[in-house]
Amino acid sequence: MRSLLSAATQAFALLSLLGSDVSGVLAAPSAGCGKTPTITSGQARTMTVNGKQRQYIVRLPERYDNSQPHRLVFTFHALGGNMNQIATGNEAYYGLPPLANSSAIFVSPNGQTAGSAFGLMGWGNVGGEDIMFVDAMLAAIEADLCVDTNLRFSTGFSYGAGMSYAIACARSEQFRAVALMSAGIISGCQGGTKPIAYYHQHGTRDQVLPITGGRQMRNTFVRNNGCQPQTSEPQPPSGGLTRVDYTGCDPKYPTTWVVFDGDHTPSPRLSSQSGNFSPRYVWGFFSQFT
Repeated sequence: MRSLLSAATQAFALLSLLGSDVSGVLAAPSAGCGKTPTITSGQARTMTVNGKQRQYIVRLPERYDNSQPHRLVFTFHALGGNMNQIATGNEAYYGLPPLANSSAIFVSPNGQTAGSAFGLMGWGNVGGEDIMFVDAMLAAIEADLCVDTNLRFSTGFSYGAGMSYAIACARSEQFRAVALMSAGIISGCQGGTKPIAYYHQHGTRDQVLPITGGRQMRNTFVRNNGCQPQTSEPQPPSGGLTRVDYTGCDPKYPTTWVVFDGDHTPSPRLSSQSGNFSPRYVWGFFSQFT
């Protein structure tokens, strides 16, 4: 019996050293684990990608531990926005950091005017150049900081959601999940045939990116993830929302659709909810992965 207990203890210790969560998979620590970081939290960083100067801001947890692999969450701004707007304010990084309990590193990239609507800052992703930017940020961040490379996520509102959709299409094997808030196919979809955990919320009264387009985007990943489609289109109650967690999906790729009675906004405040439900729903979706 003693030898059995000893073997079990050694196995548990080995899993702990490897950064495992027994409810998930072994952590995949990045090259930056164990290093003293050179990235300064909240400071703009510049890199050259595809011959262009690109910028982004990284937010480290207050209790950043370079021995602990962290989730990595990209937060993309809307049309006409910028990285500073996402990185500051009462709902910085779409309100997610207070819910993360120091478990995540957040990234706010800056868009560009090239290929974007109305000459405003956005994510035109011409020739896949914004996906290349994501690849370059991943390489730089993970070389310097301790990231669990199995736990990369992307979210955004409007154009930022469109960029997250482009990531779902083109980088489904590099990212664990995406969460879209009022999205349209406006940053392209190169690929789009492989599964990825997928969350999407959309207002029925959205006049900027109508919900019909959002439903088409959702349907792509309902199919890719092996889920059972709904027999009828879910509708929200007046002043409320309806959430559908699809059944039949590959267990690795949960798929959620939230339809709410509202317009084009990242911060829906509905009569049936206490405050803005987006941070709780998005973080709840991301945090199920360990």
